[in-house]
Amino acid sequence: MKLTDVADSPHFKEHAALARRSDVRPPAKAAQTLAALGPEQLASHVENPDAPLPDRLAAGGILALIGDPRIRSGSPATCFVSGGTVEIGLDPDSVDTVVSDWEHVGVVRSWIDKETPAHTVVLQDFWIGRYPVTNEEYRDFLDDTGHERRPSTWYLGAYPYDRSNHPVAGVQPEDADAYAAWLSGLSDHPWRLPTEAEWEHSAKGRENREFPWGNMFESHAANTRETGIHTTSPVGAFPAGRSPYGAYDMGGNVEEYVADMYTPYPGGPYVADHLVETTGAYRVARGGSFSRFGDLTRTRRRHGAFPGPLYPVGFRLATSECPPA
Repeated sequence: MKLTDVADSPHFKEHAALARRSDVRPPAKAAQTLAALGPEQLASHVENPDAPLPDRLAAGGILALIGDPRIRSGSPATCFVSGGTVEIGLDPDSVDTVVSDWEHVGVVRSWIDKETPAHTVVLQDFWIGRYPVTNEEYRDFLDDTGHERRPSTWYLGAYPYDRSNHPVAGVQPEDADAYAAWLSGLSDHPWRLPTEAEWEHSAKGRENREFPWGNMFESHAANTRETGIHTTSPVGAFPAGRSPYGAYDMGGNVEEYVADMYTPYPGGPYVADHLVETTGAYRVARGGSFSRFGDLTRTRRRHGAFPGPLYPVGFRLATSECPPA
């Protein structure tokens, strides 16, 4: 796709359909019940796959205001990921199928070519964040360090206290690296961003899932444009999309920077697509977001932060050493 063709793709339309109230607001009786629950009960409700989505969003909204016990200041919750030899990437013979499956939202072949070829990587054991880094956690970093650049999604730079447990979005890769370095010093533990291979393996597991939850796209499993929400959601509010290792929001909500710049896989093509035309070298982002279609939630999909409001990227942390309890 040439740069001049971008405007014609569904992928680059900024406005989605307006969310229906019934899709995001619980009935009055359910809201009253939620309001009577304590923080731990609300936290369980957010991640209850049997609860309706409006109830999960409302439970998370209450926790954003009263304090979310899942967000542990200075010590992120993590999931252990066993190392070994793992497969990363996509068999070139599968590219046409992927493009055909997602051509209705404007996916083109060159975007998927970046995932090829499938190859093996040896990983050491590591731990990955159970959730992406939240607004609350990022606020503490800004307050403690005086880091000047605010997330682009914070209106006029103001901390969105009513979304304290939503993933931070609209940061640059260097901001994410600075956060990891700050937390490492604060906690005396070595935090970092996951490598691209670590991120992919954490999302798909040894079963090589196409999506974190399985091999078929399920709109209820991830906060993507298909849900109609078109904004961030409390972390963990899409429990059906939990990865094989127990990490939430690895598909949808916000895209996540990894540690690696985009380079071709061994033996694969260098794809100079519209992202390269616009930004040149770029840090890889993974997982898709509320503003993008479900194709970006594919565990093998390689992407980046295209300039503009459609790509507010966040991040999650990883570590090679057992985190403190």
